[in-house]
Amino acid sequence: MSRRRSSLGLFGMFGRSGDLRQLDQALRVVDVHPALVPEGVKLTIVNLMKDHSTGEPPLEAYLHVAQIFGYCVVGDEAFERVNGTDALHAVERRVEAALGDEDSEDAQMILLALHARLISAEVIEKYGLSASTE
Repeated sequence: MSRRRSSLGLFGMFGRSGDLRQLDQALRVVDVHPALVPEGVKLTIVNLMKDHSTGEPPLEAYLHVAQIFGYCVVGDEAFERVNGTDALHAVERRVEAALGDEDSEDAQMILLALHARLISAEVIEKYGLSASTE
């Protein structure tokens, strides 16, 4: 079975695909305005989600991905202010685990934020992140 393709819409005539709308909603929940994330990055996020899922990702997967991506974008303090201390500690554990498993979905989301130059300088410094283009 082929996977469903994501769509940005065309000239405002056709709507965006459901997966991109779900991602936008999840980003808002973690206090990242969807307009701050380029459409190409959002398409990559949903495609990575599909790569790591059997079938269509469940609704809760969008929030799960938005949490780690949002943390990377806004950093510790802003993430904690909106999402709380427990969510901050949970996402920090996920980042630390991802640094040891570069093939994980979380690691790929962190790398995407880094390569898209959306990642917070605070997060780069905290975890000593860098991206080589070799």
